[in-house]
Amino acid sequence: MVVARRDLFFMDRALSHAERGRGRTTPNPPVGAVVVSPGGVVVGAGAHLIAGGPHAEVVALDRAGRRAAGATLYCTLEPCCHVGRTGPCVERIEAAGIVRVVAALTDPNPRVSGQGFAHLRSHRIEVTEGVGRGTAARQVAPYATWTLRQRPYVTLKSVQSRDGFVGRAGTAVRLTGPAADRHFHRQRAEVDAMAVGSGTVLADDPLLTPRGAFRFRPLTRVVFDWRGQVRPDRRLFSTLSAGPVIMVVAERTLASQSAHFGGLSAAGVAVIGFQEHDLPSVLTWLAGRDIQSLLVEGGPALHRAFLTAGLADRAQVVITGRTLSAGVPAAIGVDTLEAGSIRRQWLGDDELIEGDVHGTHRGDWPH
Repeated sequence: MVVARRDLFFMDRALSHAERGRGRTTPNPPVGAVVVSPGGVVVGAGAHLIAGGPHAEVVALDRAGRRAAGATLYCTLEPCCHVGRTGPCVERIEAAGIVRVVAALTDPNPRVSGQGFAHLRSHRIEVTEGVGRGTAARQVAPYATWTLRQRPYVTLKSVQSRDGFVGRAGTAVRLTGPAADRHFHRQRAEVDAMAVGSGTVLADDPLLTPRGAFRFRPLTRVVFDWRGQVRPDRRLFSTLSAGPVIMVVAERTLASQSAHFGGLSAAGVAVIGFQEHDLPSVLTWLAGRDIQSLLVEGGPALHRAFLTAGLADRAQVVITGRTLSAGVPAAIGVDTLEAGSIRRQWLGDDELIEGDVHGTHRGDWPH
């Protein structure tokens, strides 16, 4: 498809507006919209900023007012055609006098999934699809995964020394510099939940909170502690005001250590029993609580479990300047990533290499 330069330019504006909703809109996707007059002037723009609030198209049309008549609407996701917490956007678009809609993606929600486009076309509004699709698909990947696969979009993050170690057994080792730390605290501010294994909690005693970055909603922290090794004195349990802490434990462990877990529950920690190592059930349970994005920060055993189960969508490999010579080997390397998806950037002295995980994209998204 040959895309007009004008369409790319204004879709980039809409995609930029969508970024304002990152980390704020769950269970809805982040969406941006721009209204452009026939003369090429932006007369209205907006983003969806909170679930239950106005959709991006409505915000942009409200700001455009009468100037929307005869204009083109650029939106990063197909306009909705059903009644949810808000009314259908397609009716607002029609009533505003929009003559053309340019959209990046079809909405994966079965209640929409092309019906919004069909409604617009049936009312003689021209529709162009697929402009800016790649960027828009990355923006709404958590929403699409949650909608189509009934689980969160999973990102594995591995910080490792230049020679491939994540640390030394049982000892906390600081590897990243200030620039990388700032970057990843911002990332924590954007995801719905983050997860670690019991080994990480025992070795590092982390807080698992976003620091130096504003977070709009509480952050859910998930600890995989199948055997009940994490004690109540860990610093994580002093941070419940920052968001829920969920302990994932084996059902038999829960039964054999009822007093221990009863104390954690009384302190406000959610303790949930599953069949040991049943990651699909854990992800389904989290999805049922509107967790669309899950950042798995460590350690290697948990990373391997997600990779083995085929439940990792994206991975981040952070190569730091330190050399450890020995220690706990990383479970993720650049070879974990699909070559065509790899992106690299320097964060101070540390290199971030990220991309899609081999074999996890089955062709059901994007459209």
